[in-house]
Parts: sequence; C-alpha cells; structure tokens
Amino acid sequence: MTTARELDLTTLTPTRLWVPRHVMITRAAAELPHTAEIIRRCERAGVDDIRIMPGNALTGLRGATERETYASAKNTLAVVVAPPSALKPQPIPPSADWRIDLAKGCPAHCQYCYLAGSLQGPPVTRVYANLDDVLDGVRTHAGRGSVTSGTIERGNEGTTFELSCYTDPLGIEDVTGSLAAAISRVGAGEFGSDVQLRFTTKFDDVGELVTLDHGRRTRIRFSVNAAEVATRFEGGTARMPARLTALRAVATAGYRVGLTIAPIMPVPGWREQYAALLDDVSAAVAGIDDLDLTAEIITHRFTPASKEVLLGWYPRTKLEMDEDLRSRKRSKFGGVKYVYPRQTMTEMREWFTEELERRLPAARLLYWT
Repeated sequence: MTTARELDLTTLTPTRLWVPRHVMITRAAAELPHTAEIIRRCERAGVDDIRIMPGNALTGLRGATERETYASAKNTLAVVVAPPSALKPQPIPPSADWRIDLAKGCPAHCQYCYLAGSLQGPPVTRVYANLDDVLDGVRTHAGRGSVTSGTIERGNEGTTFELSCYTDPLGIEDVTGSLAAAISRVGAGEFGSDVQLRFTTKFDDVGELVTLDHGRRTRIRFSVNAAEVATRFEGGTARMPARLTALRAVATAGYRVGLTIAPIMPVPGWREQYAALLDDVSAAVAGIDDLDLTAEIITHRFTPASKEVLLGWYPRTKLEMDEDLRSRKRSKFGGVKYVYPRQTMTEMREWFTEELERRLPAARLLYWT
C-alpha cells in the first residue's frame, strides 16, 4: 500500500471547492467542540459572515421568489445539533447495513437531485455539530445488520455505515472536517475492527484524506456518469476527469474504492458514452496494488414531489421527466415513482452487466436498481 508520503500531493489540488457565503450556528451548537473546528475551517476558507443565532431556529432563509430562496440556501451552511430522532441508525439496503448522517443538504446543483422532495424547506446544508453522538451509532450497531454484516456475499466488509444518504460529505469537507474525523476514528479502531464507513461523492478534494490513517475501514465511492449526463446535469461538481484522478489517488493510498454509476440514462449514444466511461475508469485504476473496487448501478427515477421541486429549482432543465414515457411503480410504503419501461431497463441491465465485466473486470457489482 502506498503511503501519503509516496503520493505527490501537489497533484491533488481540488478543482471544485464549495465555500459558503453565510454560516449560521444555532445556540445549541455554538459550544460543542466540533463547532470550533468548523469555524476554524470556515475562517480559513475566507468566509466573512459567520453568525451565532440567538436560538435554535434558522431564520431569514426565504427570498422574495423561489429562485432567490434556492440561491441563498445553496450558499448557506448551518451548524446545528442533530435531534435524537436523527441519531438512531436506519437500515439502508441495498447499499449498506445502516445510515448515519454527518449532514443533510448538498451544495451541488444536480438537476436530477434525489434530495428534492425528501428534505423540508429551503435546501440549506446542515452539518451536525454533535459529531460524537452521530458516530456513537457505529458503536451501538456494530455487528448488526443484514446487508453486509454476517452475510456470505459481503461479510468481508463487516458492518457497513453509509455517511452520504442526504449529503455529499466530501463536497463540504473543506469547511466541516466531519469526514476526516469519522475516517480517523474508525480507522484507529475506536469502534472495533469489523466496521466500515462508506460514502459517495462528486467532488475531488481528497488531499487531506490520503494523509489519514484510515485503517482500510472506509470505502470511497465516486459518482460517475456518461459525459453528456455529467456535463449537462451535474452543476457545481468536479468534472469527470478530476473525479477519476481523485479515485486513483485514494485507491493508491489504500482506501477501498467504488463506483456509483448513477443515474443511468438512455441518452442518445448511451452505449458508446458509458463504454468510454468504463474505459476511463479502467485506465484510472490500472496498476494499483491490492485494489478493492465495487460498482453500484442506479437508473434515473423521479417522484411527483421531486419533479415539482426540481422544476421550481431548474425551470429550464432538459432533464426528461415525462410520466408518459415511464413505468409507474409503487414502493412498499405506497409512494409512487416513475422508472424506465421494462424493456429499457432490461436492455440497459444486460449491457452494463456484460460490459462492466469485460471492460472493468476488477469491479465487483454489488447491485443494480
């Protein structure tokens, strides 16, 4: 395994860093130890507007229009205390055993954003200051779970904890430090040897992460997509070549790594575009010793609620969200989502299964959905 000293860190200058214009700290979060680290990082990043709120409510978030509200919220970081209801790990199949949240909300501008419709209010990024409480879920749920913990297929991963269901933790890491703290503590064995953190990112700020003693207990997955999808719909994120450079860097530093190929879309020439993507990934991981690479493939879908929110955020989007072109599917809880028709899904699944094995044989496909 290559150490941080052997990596050329000068090549890891991030191409995309989010710096909030406004930082709001609730009264309850103000005195917690991790808040001091967040303030230090925000000041280092050049944030001028850092305010401690008189109470625990986040006020003044709405503008005169929905667009103004969106723009202001996307430039705001709120430092809050995770409530007790958010501290209990939740099952999150088929990705991992459990979900624990370092934050909620994302600074990127993906026009298909899966957070649309699932988070209430303006899309402010909220980072949790009570980090000890959040990470305690790793301690209480280690050895439990049904996705990886104790299973034949993925038991070697131990008990897995997803950090990124409601945020991109690397996208906010420069001003929070939450990810480095979690990786370091789990890597040091504070929660036992048979646990693993996982997160997905569209950013490339890995310079600090490759210096950490991660103990090979964190899997960093990069969200990747066809050139047309990434260029057109993933605003505010690192471009694909930068993500693949970061993928190679963390894999070289000994991290377990992964691909979240999502959301798959049958755009014109999709076979050629996704074939080029797989070839680019193959080149990025070539020659890496002890490579542990997984793949998770997720097709595009939307709900009536998410469509309404997304059209409010991106009224001129070219994203296809036509119910007449989709199949209607109900979740076990009665919710409705629109997915691609069966024939399209079958065609894409067969192609990806075959081409992933052919073009990127090092990758282990965990699931398709």
